[in-house]
Amino acid sequence: MPFLLKTEPDVYSFADLQRDKETIWDGVANPTAVKYLREMKKGETLIIYHTGDEKTAMGTATVVSVDAGDPKVPQVKIKVGKAIKEPKTLAQIKANPIFKTSPLVIIGRLGVVPLTAPQWDWLVG
Repeated sequence: MPFLLKTEPDVYSFADLQRDKETIWDGVANPTAVKYLREMKKGETLIIYHTGDEKTAMGTATVVSVDAGDPKVPQVKIKVGKAIKEPKTLAQIKANPIFKTSPLVIIGRLGVVPLTAPQWDWLVG
């Protein structure tokens, strides 16, 4: 299952991930978002989404490993993928009917959001 990971670009941006190549995704506190982190599997695909003023899906990444030994703070290592050629804004996402029931639209503060295959395909388009 693909997921979307939200990040404040001034804290850690997609460009930072491109520079670092890999990172541990942390700083997630919401119990539902933490649950999604625990459910991730090696090889799953991710969208990196900038919050704040940008509100834009920026690029892709892949899960390298998941250590859910501490269920409150799962350690998810991710590696950079590719920049999205035509980044999609939150306004574009909200205008697309395939996101009508998505937690991305319904639960705006959720930092980790599951995506359907059609949502993934549209975002990376």
